[in-house]
Amino acid sequence: MDMNFVAERGLVLLGCGKMGSAMLEGWLADGLPAASVYVQDPFPNDWVKATGVHINADLPTTPAIVLIAVKPQMMTEALPALQSMGNGETLFLSVAAGITIAHYEDMLGAQTPIIRAMPNTPAAVGKGITAIVGNTHANDAMMTLADALLSAVGQVVCLEDEGQMDAVTGVSGSGPAYVFHMIECLAAAGEAQGLAPDLAMALAKATVAGAGALAETADETPAQLRVNVTSPNGTTQAGLEVLMDALPVLMEKTVAAAADRSRELANG
Repeated sequence: MDMNFVAERGLVLLGCGKMGSAMLEGWLADGLPAASVYVQDPFPNDWVKATGVHINADLPTTPAIVLIAVKPQMMTEALPALQSMGNGETLFLSVAAGITIAHYEDMLGAQTPIIRAMPNTPAAVGKGITAIVGNTHANDAMMTLADALLSAVGQVVCLEDEGQMDAVTGVSGSGPAYVFHMIECLAAAGEAQGLAPDLAMALAKATVAGAGALAETADETPAQLRVNVTSPNGTTQAGLEVLMDALPVLMEKTVAAAADRSRELANG
């Protein structure tokens, strides 16, 4: 199962907001013909309208894949219309947060190939990371296809079981918000030391972005990178002594709270 197969059978994109648009942009750039894509969205943006994809048109009977990118609360409205595609060869790939595979099996049929994915917002700039896990009907070829589709917006990792998805939500799904808040705090701390607000924010943004890029590309571990910039009894050590006393416990509580909330939402 490859992208030519998708082009022949068609790809249905259920919902095309920021995440859906980011993925669509990546697929079209990779050569997926616009004519093979069917977008179902009540309010498509101008960019989507200009791509040449089918918008709110009649759908193919057995598309290669249906990608579910609507908000969870819109799911009960949107999915019943696609029930006829369940229990067949069409793969349903969901990037909707908190909706379990079992829920999709209930709505679409127990024999439906389903893959659940958890992307994050940096996908909008091609820097996301997405975790995927499939049910027993999602074969290796389907998992490879999902990987290829989601790679258009960043890295993809496979989970061993769906139970790990709550922890993934706490780390990478919600994690960008933690980093954004860290930028806010770093800039505010710079202001407190006498920097102008614009300058403090520019320094904070560039520092976090640069450190993240270095951590991702360097051969050393983040722990070693930290050691590399920490001179004995220097300024960095002075700052780290404060941060390392508080941050590990705080981060553990933060991720646990997000993961616990993910479990609550999944259980209704």
